[in-house]
Amino acid sequence: MKRLSAAFERRKVLVAYLCVGDPSIDESVDLARACIHCGADIVELGMPFSDPTADGPAIARASQRAIAAGGGFAETIRAATALRASESEAGIVLFGYYNPVFVQGEARAVADAAAAGADALLIVDLPIEESEALRAAAKVRGIGVVPLLAPTSRPDRIAAVRKAATLSPLPFLYYVSLTGVTGAGVDGTALPSPGRGLQLSAAREAGERAAALRDATGIPVVVGFGIDSREKARTVAMGADGAVVGTALVRAIEDGKTAADRRRAVEKIVRELRAGVDEAGGGSSA
Repeated sequence: MKRLSAAFERRKVLVAYLCVGDPSIDESVDLARACIHCGADIVELGMPFSDPTADGPAIARASQRAIAAGGGFAETIRAATALRASESEAGIVLFGYYNPVFVQGEARAVADAAAAGADALLIVDLPIEESEALRAAAKVRGIGVVPLLAPTSRPDRIAAVRKAATLSPLPFLYYVSLTGVTGAGVDGTALPSPGRGLQLSAAREAGERAAALRDATGIPVVVGFGIDSREKARTVAMGADGAVVGTALVRAIEDGKTAADRRRAVEKIVRELRAGVDEAGGGSSA
């Protein structure tokens, strides 16, 4: 938790998502290190899942490849452990769906995450109203649970997040910039190629909404879904406390012919988005 708090105190953050096990566990760890060294403050280690309902085709394919290679909750824990061994200051968030956590058992899953050096869990299909037990277990272990809010979130959902923050640590909020799935266009349809995600007008609106949510909850807010360029990262971060890149990285990994190609592509994307976030200026005002 302290690592995440420190990241937001230093500057606007860049969060990088990777699907662990695509193309291999060891390469996922290497790519996560590359993201950190190129400017990502927080790495989301995606736990591959067979039915990733919030994810678009690119991340769904990555999950399928990772599972076919033997990936899952235990391998994600192994990756987090390896990453933490070499990256003592970076934020690490385990990102995924509730089913693997349920199968593992909430208490054990949280204990494993904490032992691996993770700072928080982000469970995309577990609403804040249903997460009390997980948050309580995480609090005991000194790690956080990151809630999600969306353009469709009602005032009562926002109030529930605000109330939850008084009971257990919420390191930051993840604001979903658009309805639909990751790597989607504004209308929620899947994109055939990168560079057509969130429109700039929608990015500006998402940043403004993130700022309003930060003011309403007192918690830093990052914006994800559809951010795949320097300009979009800058536009979002003008209001938000940070930006998230995921699908663009996953596509670059999918398209890379060799490990060197994949690393170069990931590094290029992270550097570009880091520059955009930095152009927004300043640290968190939370």
